[in-house]
Amino acid sequence: MSSKAISVQDDARASRGTLAADFDLEQVRQAVGGIRFGEVRVIIQDGVIVQIERVEKQRLR
Repeated sequence: MSSKAISVQDDARASRGTLAADFDLEQVRQAVGGIRFGEVRVIIQDGVIVQIERVEKQRLR
């Protein structure tokens, strides 16, 4: 990959802005909130959060 292609990708990420990044982090916080047992998986592609998976488990004993 050329350095020009890398800088174009970096510019695209930067233009996404801090509002979008703050929104993404808030979505992760909400996914974590309220889970007593389970997991939250954050899927990232090209430095951008593209998916959040939440698995909640119930302990019987």
